[in-house]
Amino acid sequence: MKLKWLLVPVILLLAVVFWPSGGPSLAPLAGGARILTFGDSLTRGVGASPGMDYPAQLQTMSGRVVINAGISGETSSQGRERFARVLDETAPDLIILLEGGNDFLRNVSAEQVEANLAAMLAQAQRRDIPVVLVGVPQKSLWLETAPLYGQLAAQYNPLFIEDFLTELLKLSEVKSDAIHLNDEGYRRLAEHLYQRLQQAGAL
Repeated sequence: MKLKWLLVPVILLLAVVFWPSGGPSLAPLAGGARILTFGDSLTRGVGASPGMDYPAQLQTMSGRVVINAGISGETSSQGRERFARVLDETAPDLIILLEGGNDFLRNVSAEQVEANLAAMLAQAQRRDIPVVLVGVPQKSLWLETAPLYGQLAAQYNPLFIEDFLTELLKLSEVKSDAIHLNDEGYRRLAEHLYQRLQQAGAL
């Protein structure tokens, strides 16, 4: 009997660790739907062969139009500045937001990064465009997703990809350098996003 009760916290801990990151169910994306991928060099595809960036691979997997709006070196402040214009130009049905890594490299405060990302999430929310928010690791001895992403997810309820990118960046075999992925790394990222969109009902 005592053993059974000792196992309960272990089971609960495993459930927390392996349970998929949270988020809403999404409306199905029509065949002609447009997915906007917005962010920095990880969205642009630095380190990838031509056509092997994650947006291009996601387009192949999903059969939807995927727009690559990544700018190498961009900070969240710069992303915030152009976000509304890009939405006007592309009229997306879904946004994948992967931004913040350059801020952490430049020691921008977490409060400033959170404010910039919150402004983008609020802008999408006002336009009724669903968002996939990808957590990004902060600078630390052990790579960990910055807590601000969880706080934003709790506030804005995007489809939240909490730790996948962080765990991916711990694997030297899927990286082209210290902070960028290679073809295989981008393939894994695209595949995970595709699977999560399927699970949420978008695909």
